[in-house]
Amino acid sequence: MLRSQDILILLKIAPWGQQWTFDQIAHELGLSASVVHRGVDRATKAGLYSRPRREVNRSALIEFLIHGARYTFPAKWGGEARGIPTAWAAPPLREKLLSSGENMPVWPSASGEVRGIALEPLHPAVPGAATKYPELGELLALIDAIRIGNARERGLASKELERRLKASAIA
Repeated sequence: MLRSQDILILLKIAPWGQQWTFDQIAHELGLSASVVHRGVDRATKAGLYSRPRREVNRSALIEFLIHGARYTFPAKWGGEARGIPTAWAAPPLREKLLSSGENMPVWPSASGEVRGIALEPLHPAVPGAATKYPELGELLALIDAIRIGNARERGLASKELERRLKASAIA
Protein backbone atom coordinates (compact mmCIF):
# COMPACT_ATOMS: atom_id res chain seq x y z
CA MET A 1 0.00 0.00 0.00
CA LEU A 2 1.30 3.43 -0.94
CA ARG A 3 2.29 5.89 1.74
CA SER A 4 2.21 9.63 1.53
CA GLN A 5 6.01 9.93 1.42
CA ASP A 6 5.98 7.79 -1.74
CA ILE A 7 4.16 10.59 -3.58
CA LEU A 8 6.69 13.13 -2.30
CA ILE A 9 9.53 10.88 -3.51
CA LEU A 10 7.96 10.33 -6.95
CA LEU A 11 7.36 14.06 -7.45
CA LYS A 12 10.98 14.76 -6.51
CA ILE A 13 12.51 12.16 -8.86
CA ALA A 14 10.13 12.70 -11.81
CA PRO A 15 12.10 15.59 -13.37
CA TRP A 16 15.46 13.84 -12.88
CA GLY A 17 14.90 10.98 -15.31
CA GLN A 18 17.57 8.38 -14.59
CA GLN A 19 20.05 10.78 -13.00
CA TRP A 20 19.38 10.39 -9.28
CA THR A 21 20.51 8.29 -6.34
CA PHE A 22 18.66 7.12 -3.23
CA ASP A 23 21.09 9.07 -1.03
CA GLN A 24 20.63 12.25 -3.07
CA ILE A 25 16.83 12.18 -2.93
CA ALA A 26 16.91 11.25 0.76
CA HIS A 27 19.21 14.18 1.55
CA GLU A 28 17.13 16.66 -0.46
CA LEU A 29 13.85 15.60 1.15
CA GLY A 30 15.19 15.12 4.67
CA LEU A 31 14.40 11.40 4.65
CA SER A 32 16.62 8.36 5.08
CA ALA A 33 17.87 6.43 2.04
CA SER A 34 16.03 3.34 3.29
CA VAL A 35 12.74 5.29 3.37
CA VAL A 36 13.33 6.41 -0.23
CA HIS A 37 14.23 2.85 -1.25
CA ARG A 38 11.07 1.39 0.33
CA GLY A 39 9.00 4.18 -1.23
CA VAL A 40 10.33 3.39 -4.68
CA ASP A 41 9.59 -0.31 -4.05
CA ARG A 42 5.96 0.47 -3.13
CA ALA A 43 5.62 2.79 -6.14
CA THR A 44 6.99 0.04 -8.39
CA LYS A 45 4.44 -2.46 -7.05
CA ALA A 46 1.66 0.10 -7.61
CA GLY A 47 2.77 0.66 -11.22
CA LEU A 48 3.83 4.26 -10.61
CA TYR A 49 7.55 3.62 -11.16
CA SER A 50 9.49 1.43 -13.59
CA ARG A 51 12.71 0.01 -12.15
CA PRO A 52 14.04 -1.28 -15.52
CA ARG A 53 13.62 2.17 -17.11
CA ARG A 54 14.43 4.02 -13.84
CA GLU A 55 11.62 6.48 -14.38
CA VAL A 56 8.27 7.54 -13.00
CA ASN A 57 5.23 6.28 -14.91
CA ARG A 58 3.89 9.80 -15.36
CA SER A 59 0.54 8.89 -16.89
CA ALA A 60 -0.24 6.46 -14.04
CA LEU A 61 0.94 8.98 -11.44
CA ILE A 62 -1.22 11.71 -12.96
CA GLU A 63 -4.25 9.42 -13.03
CA PHE A 64 -3.68 8.36 -9.42
CA LEU A 65 -3.19 11.91 -8.14
CA ILE A 66 -6.22 13.31 -9.95
CA HIS A 67 -8.61 10.48 -9.16
CA GLY A 68 -7.26 8.78 -6.05
CA ALA A 69 -5.22 11.13 -3.88
CA ARG A 70 -8.22 12.72 -2.16
CA TYR A 71 -9.46 9.27 -1.11
CA THR A 72 -6.12 7.67 -0.30
CA PHE A 73 -4.77 10.69 1.59
CA PRO A 74 -7.85 12.51 2.96
CA ALA A 75 -7.43 16.02 4.26
CA LYS A 76 -6.94 16.53 7.99
CA TRP A 77 -7.73 20.02 9.17
CA GLY A 78 -6.50 21.77 12.27
CA GLY A 79 -7.17 25.16 13.80
CA GLU A 80 -5.77 28.53 12.91
CA ALA A 81 -2.01 28.43 12.43
CA ARG A 82 1.01 30.21 11.03
CA GLY A 83 2.25 28.42 7.96
CA ILE A 84 3.00 28.12 4.27
CA PRO A 85 0.09 28.67 1.86
CA THR A 86 -1.13 25.62 -0.05
CA ALA A 87 -3.90 24.63 -2.49
CA TRP A 88 -5.53 27.73 -4.05
CA ALA A 89 -3.69 30.06 -1.63
CA ALA A 90 -0.32 29.14 -3.21
CA PRO A 91 1.11 29.46 -6.69
CA PRO A 92 0.11 28.56 -9.34
CA LEU A 93 -3.60 28.63 -8.45
CA ARG A 94 -3.31 31.84 -6.43
CA GLU A 95 -2.95 33.75 -9.71
CA LYS A 96 -5.93 31.97 -11.30
CA LEU A 97 -8.48 32.12 -8.48
CA LEU A 98 -9.70 35.08 -6.49
CA SER A 99 -9.68 34.55 -2.75
CA SER A 100 -10.70 36.74 0.14
CA GLY A 101 -7.44 35.83 1.86
CA GLU A 102 -9.37 34.63 4.90
CA ASN A 103 -9.24 31.05 6.08
CA MET A 104 -6.65 30.12 3.50
CA PRO A 105 -5.20 26.62 3.84
CA VAL A 106 -1.65 26.49 5.17
CA TRP A 107 0.86 23.81 6.04
CA PRO A 108 1.70 24.56 9.67
CA SER A 109 5.27 25.81 9.91
CA ALA A 110 7.16 28.06 12.31
CA SER A 111 8.88 29.60 9.28
CA GLY A 112 5.55 30.38 7.61
CA GLU A 113 4.67 34.01 7.09
CA VAL A 114 0.87 33.84 6.84
CA ARG A 115 -1.97 32.80 9.10
CA GLY A 116 -4.63 30.43 7.92
CA ILE A 117 -6.35 27.17 8.65
CA ALA A 118 -3.90 24.32 9.21
CA LEU A 119 -4.00 21.52 6.65
CA GLU A 120 -1.88 18.53 7.56
CA PRO A 121 0.60 18.06 4.67
CA LEU A 122 0.93 14.75 2.86
CA HIS A 123 4.08 14.12 4.89
CA PRO A 124 5.86 16.07 7.66
CA ALA A 125 8.77 16.75 5.25
CA VAL A 126 6.52 18.67 2.84
CA PRO A 127 6.84 22.22 4.29
CA GLY A 128 10.63 22.06 4.35
CA ALA A 129 10.87 20.50 0.89
CA ALA A 130 8.39 23.01 -0.54
CA THR A 131 10.36 25.92 0.89
CA LYS A 132 13.66 24.56 -0.42
CA TYR A 133 12.29 23.49 -3.83
CA PRO A 134 9.50 25.87 -4.95
CA GLU A 135 8.58 23.84 -8.06
CA LEU A 136 8.05 20.77 -5.88
CA GLY A 137 6.04 22.91 -3.46
CA GLU A 138 3.77 24.03 -6.29
CA LEU A 139 3.10 20.41 -7.31
CA LEU A 140 2.27 19.56 -3.69
CA ALA A 141 -0.04 22.60 -3.45
CA LEU A 142 -1.83 21.43 -6.60
CA ILE A 143 -2.33 18.01 -5.02
CA ASP A 144 -3.79 19.71 -1.95
CA ALA A 145 -6.20 21.65 -4.17
CA ILE A 146 -7.34 18.30 -5.58
CA ARG A 147 -7.66 16.87 -2.06
CA ILE A 148 -9.67 19.75 -0.56
CA GLY A 149 -11.03 21.88 -3.38
CA ASN A 150 -14.45 22.20 -4.91
CA ALA A 151 -15.07 20.98 -8.48
CA ARG A 152 -13.67 24.14 -10.12
CA GLU A 153 -10.52 24.18 -8.00
CA ARG A 154 -9.96 20.45 -8.52
CA GLY A 155 -10.40 20.89 -12.27
CA LEU A 156 -7.90 23.75 -12.52
CA ALA A 157 -5.43 21.94 -10.27
CA SER A 158 -5.77 18.70 -12.23
CA LYS A 159 -5.07 20.40 -15.57
CA GLU A 160 -2.06 22.27 -14.19
CA LEU A 161 -0.67 19.19 -12.44
CA GLU A 162 -0.99 17.14 -15.62
CA ARG A 163 0.63 19.90 -17.71
CA ARG A 164 3.58 20.19 -15.33
CA LEU A 165 4.21 16.48 -14.92
CA LYS A 166 4.06 15.88 -18.67
CA ALA A 167 6.35 18.87 -19.31
CA SER A 168 8.93 17.54 -16.83
CA ALA A 169 9.21 14.40 -18.97
CA ILE A 170 10.48 16.52 -21.86
CA ALA A 171 12.88 18.66 -19.82
